[in-house]
Amino acid sequence: MPVLEDYKGQTPAWCPGCGNFGILKTFKEAVLELSLAPHQFIIVSGIGQSSKFPHYVKCNAFNGLHGRALPVATGVRLANHDMPVIAVTGDGDCYGEGGNHLIHAMRKNIGITLFVHNNQIYGLTKGQPSPTSMEGMVTKNHPFGVFAEQLNPLAFAIALDCSFVARSYAGDSGHLKGLMKEAIRHEGFSLLDILQPCVTFNKINTYEWYAKRVYHIEAEYNPEDRAGAFSRALEWGDRIPLGILYRNQRPALEKRIPVISDTPLVRQPFDSTKLETTLKGFY
Repeated sequence: MPVLEDYKGQTPAWCPGCGNFGILKTFKEAVLELSLAPHQFIIVSGIGQSSKFPHYVKCNAFNGLHGRALPVATGVRLANHDMPVIAVTGDGDCYGEGGNHLIHAMRKNIGITLFVHNNQIYGLTKGQPSPTSMEGMVTKNHPFGVFAEQLNPLAFAIALDCSFVARSYAGDSGHLKGLMKEAIRHEGFSLLDILQPCVTFNKINTYEWYAKRVYHIEAEYNPEDRAGAFSRALEWGDRIPLGILYRNQRPALEKRIPVISDTPLVRQPFDSTKLETTLKGFY
């Protein structure tokens, strides 16, 4: 059985008080409770403060290009769907640069768990507004306030029939851990949007701001009611719901591809003569 110390990676370089610390600590506790040893899962990331995450966890890892975590994670998952594949991104990395990849990952329902550290700002590049920055928010390079409407990632995901759509908060470790475990267990694509205060560049969406607004979705809520899920996803402002907003049972992509549905690609024999024959078919 693994112990918490087994997941210890490099020392984090985040700002003191950053919400990423709570997410990192909670994640290690979640994989420990799932009995996933470091060699039994992989974390894939792009660029950003959140995307330093794989550096700080001892496990299989890939840290790649800005906005490109999901294409890499898709390749890993199609090669070995016995291994949990966890993509970690920020709101800018995923909803901005990587938005097109997010659309198609949800549409195909590939079995990837996606954790989005949503601090509503670009932290690594010193405070540019991101797609989830609130309209009117003043930043160092938007002195007149953000003119664009704020992206609602959960409503967007429900519109695309994403098979698992949830939100939690970095300041509520117990709730976050439960949703992380649910998201990792889910068969198909799972999106967990994690509200994460940025103590340096976002002076609006602070721990105090969230503490007055977030609430847990009640136990009798039905996450399979898509219309009801839309209604909850549109809540933002005075009240912000936390929990599984939407879930369905669509088959995962890797289970629909006949050549890998039973046996992961990495466990199949390799015959180079078949590869040569296949390639000749294109000439």
